[in-house]
Amino acid sequence: MPPRTRRSDALSRDRIVEAAVELLDTAGEAGLTFRTLTERLATGAGAIYWHVANKGELLDAATDGVIAAALAAGSPGSPREEIRAVALGLFDAIERHPWLGTQLALQLARTPWGSVTARIFEGIGRQVRALGVPAGHLFTTTSALVSYIFGAAGQNAANTAGVPAGADRAEFLDAVSTAWEELDPDEYPFTRAVAAEVRGHDDREQFLAGLDLVLAGITAVHLSRAK
Repeated sequence: MPPRTRRSDALSRDRIVEAAVELLDTAGEAGLTFRTLTERLATGAGAIYWHVANKGELLDAATDGVIAAALAAGSPGSPREEIRAVALGLFDAIERHPWLGTQLALQLARTPWGSVTARIFEGIGRQVRALGVPAGHLFTTTSALVSYIFGAAGQNAANTAGVPAGADRAEFLDAVSTAWEELDPDEYPFTRAVAAEVRGHDDREQFLAGLDLVLAGITAVHLSRAK
């Protein structure tokens, strides 16, 4: 048998959070228990409780860790480029971790003073201020961006989860498009008109296009006020 990992290494808080994220990704929130966590880490529950008091704290720590990694996806560039990079990092994180959207919504509403909310607003708000948005409008503008990012990313994750297991995405979208095209033309003229655009669309490109619309609006409003 290979030598056992030293207890101090195996039971660091970071390792516990990493294992929790792995369990959440594969089994969802219901599958994350201290029993499953002790089995994965090959240790006793008491040792884990030394680092994490309860499941709520564990979920908070897992969310914070994933968000911290996602926000690090930004790259040096203009404020607009930085916002796009951060937003796409968050979009990809929510898509990769199906549990994340729910936890973000809970933490933003339940503990807005927590580290997750602060990380998000700091990561995006700095760039909003760098765009030239004046004081007095920073919170509202940053909130609008955060709402778009999580709303669109969460809806995309829900759409992805809604595709039947084993189904081909292109075939699924084609079925949606066909159903829209067959709607009553008098009652649904717009939906029928855009039905063809559903086929083969790229979710990430659509997300970024929407983000660009929001950023264009922010720039237009605040640059016009500055003149």
